[in-house]
Amino acid sequence: MNAHSLLRRSVHALGVAAMLGGGAYAQAPPPAAEPQDIHSDKKDIRQDKQDLAKDRVDRNADQRDINKDRRDLNKDRVDRNQDQRDINKDKRDLRKDDAKYGANSAQTQADRKDLHVDRVDRNKDQRDINKDKRDLHKDRKELRADRKSK
Repeated sequence: MNAHSLLRRSVHALGVAAMLGGGAYAQAPPPAAEPQDIHSDKKDIRQDKQDLAKDRVDRNADQRDINKDRRDLNKDRVDRNQDQRDINKDKRDLRKDDAKYGANSAQTQADRKDLHVDRVDRNKDQRDINKDKRDLHKDRKELRADRKSK
């Protein structure tokens, strides 16, 4: 035997021994966790459950706000549409009274007042609609943020 074959055999033997040792290490059970780690993990889990419950409450409140804003928005739209119908009726009455009684009669002056009041109401309702839209958009944004931060 020469030195070259002896060296080759010893390298092979070392390789086999390393593979057997690595396999035995891989199959060894993991070291037992310390009781302090287990205690802190349980504490973390409890805290996470509480945080999830609070998040759920926040999401539900946001959804209630969205539903309320949608109802308000729909009511304001109904009011605005009714005011617009009143405006249209007052315009018809004003045209009829202008033709019938003249532009400066008491009838036409009353119709002009009614028309002005209806326009003011309609404009107020439109401002309410715009505010409700902003609120609804803000509530939806908060809800999306709450769902994303899960």
